[in-house]
Amino acid sequence: MKQKIKNLILKAALNAHEKGDLPSSEFPDVEVETPRVESHGDFSTNIAMVAASIQKMQPKKIAEAIIKNIDDQKGIIAKTEIAGPGFINFFINSLSWHPVLRRIHEEDGRYGASDIGKGMKIQVEFVSSNPTGPLHVGHGRGAAVGDAVANILLFCGYDVEKEYYINDSGRQINTLGRSVFLRYRQLLGEDIEFPDDCYQGDYIRDLSGRIKEDKGAAFLDQKEDEAVLYCAQFAAKHIIAGIRDDLKFFGVEFDNWFSEQSLYDSGKVDKVLNDFRSQNIIYEKDGAHWFKTTDFGDEKDRVVVRNNGQTTYFASDIAYHKDKFNRGFERVIDIWGADHHGYIPRIKASIEAAGYSNDRFDVILVQLVNLLRGGEPVAMSTRAGEFITLADVIDEVGADAAKFIFLTRHHESPLDFDLELAKKKTNENPVFYVQYVHARISSIIRKGRERGIKDTGWDEKAVSMLKEPEEINLIKSMGSYPETVRLSAEFMEPHRITFYLMNLASSFHAYYNKHRVLTDDPLLTMARLYLVVAVKKVIRNGLALLGVSAPEKM
Repeated sequence: MKQKIKNLILKAALNAHEKGDLPSSEFPDVEVETPRVESHGDFSTNIAMVAASIQKMQPKKIAEAIIKNIDDQKGIIAKTEIAGPGFINFFINSLSWHPVLRRIHEEDGRYGASDIGKGMKIQVEFVSSNPTGPLHVGHGRGAAVGDAVANILLFCGYDVEKEYYINDSGRQINTLGRSVFLRYRQLLGEDIEFPDDCYQGDYIRDLSGRIKEDKGAAFLDQKEDEAVLYCAQFAAKHIIAGIRDDLKFFGVEFDNWFSEQSLYDSGKVDKVLNDFRSQNIIYEKDGAHWFKTTDFGDEKDRVVVRNNGQTTYFASDIAYHKDKFNRGFERVIDIWGADHHGYIPRIKASIEAAGYSNDRFDVILVQLVNLLRGGEPVAMSTRAGEFITLADVIDEVGADAAKFIFLTRHHESPLDFDLELAKKKTNENPVFYVQYVHARISSIIRKGRERGIKDTGWDEKAVSMLKEPEEINLIKSMGSYPETVRLSAEFMEPHRITFYLMNLASSFHAYYNKHRVLTDDPLLTMARLYLVVAVKKVIRNGLALLGVSAPEKM
C-alpha cells in the first residue's frame, strides 16, 4: 500500500509539472511514513517541504498542486489533507485494504519474504563462547539474537551461514586444563590450595571425576605439562559437547563449528603474520611483535606475539577473519558481548590490512541480562562458579519463552529477565500473549469445522463485509508486516518482529473481545474466518523468524 501511495504521489507531481502547476520536473525521492497519530491518516509525506527549494514555491502550494493532480482511478484514497507546514496526509478507503488478505493467503509461509539480499553470501558468527564452562543466560541472549538475525536475513533473500567459533587454543584453555588437573589431584587425596585464577564451579569437579574414573592415578606420575594438556583437551571436548546439546535444546543449530586451533595447525596464523611482516604492517619492539593498527584507524598498535613468543588472541582473530573472506563471504556479521566494543577497531584494521573493505564487516553488541525472580535479582557469582546456566533457564521456563523474552528489547539495551514472569500463563507474559492468539484462532477453526465450515478461500462478496474499525485495523497491521521484516533485515534488529507480533496480538484481542467470528450469517462468518486465518499465518511466520513455535493448542 505504501508503494502504491508513493507511485500516486510521484505521478501526481509529474502531472502537475506538465500542466504548469509546478515549475520543475525534478523531484526528490518520495518518502511515505505511517503517522504516529491515527487522526493524521494512514500515510503521510513531506515531499512538498523537501521539494520547496527545487520548485521555488511554498510547501503548501506544492502540496495543493500534488493533491489536485492525483489520478486515483482505483479509488484507493478516501481523502487527503494538508497539515502543518506542508505535510500531505492520506486516508485510505477501507475497501482498498482487503487485497492484503488475499496476498497473505496466497503467499502463506512466504508472506513477508523479499529478495533484497539478492543471494549475497553472508556469514553470521555468534555465541562462540570459550569452551571453559557451560553457557549462561548472557550467551542465551546472544544465541537468540544471532539465530533470529540469520533467519530474517535468509527470509529476505540472503545466502546465510551460521558459524560457531571454538576458542580451543591459548591461555584460557591452558587455565581450564590446570583447573581440572588440580581438582583431579585433590580427588586423589592431595592437599592443594585451589588458586583464585582457576575456573571454579562444580563442573570442574565433575570433569576431574570423569578423568579419575577413566585414568585412575596415572597422571600423578606424568609430566605436569602433559597432564594439563590432556585435561584441557578432555575438558574442552566435553564442554563443547554440552554447549552443542544446550544450543540444540534451545532450538539453535549451526551450519559450521570452526576451531581456533585449526588455524594454527594449518599454518594460517603464521602465514598471515609473515605476510604482514613482509609488508611492514607488523614490526618488532621490546621483544614483542606489534600490528600497526593505528595506520588503519585504531587508537594504538596491538601486540600479536608477546615477548615470550606466545601469540595473542588478536593474532588468531586476524587469521580467522581473513579466512572468512577467503571462503567467499561477501559480508561478515559477528555477534559479541557489549564488553568487546573496544575490540571492533582492531578487527576492522586487520580486515582492511588484508585487502578487504571493512564496510563488509558488522558487529552486533549484545548487552547483559539481569536475571530476576519475582522482580528480585538472582544472586550470582561467576568468580565462585555460582551462576544459572542457559540449560537451567530452558528447563524452568522453556525455550520459546526464553527466546522471545531475550528478543523483546533492542540488543544494545540491558534486559531484565524475570523467571517467574516467563512461566506465567497470562497476558503479562509476552510470549504467551502472542502464542495464545495462534492457539485461539486454531480453536476457532476447529469449532468452525465442527459446524461444517471448511472453505476460507477468497470471496469478494464476503470479504467486502469486513468493515468494522477493528477489522480494518487488523488488516492494516498485517499489511505492514513485510516492511517490518525488511527493516529488521536492513538494521539487523529482530526485536522489531517481536514488537510487531505483540502489537498484532493486541489488535486481535481487541477485535475478538468485541466481535464474534462464527456468526449466524454464513457470509460474514466466511469473511471473518478468512481474516483471522490470515492473522494466524502472520503470527506463525513472525514466530518462525524468531525461532519460536506456534502452538495449535495451549
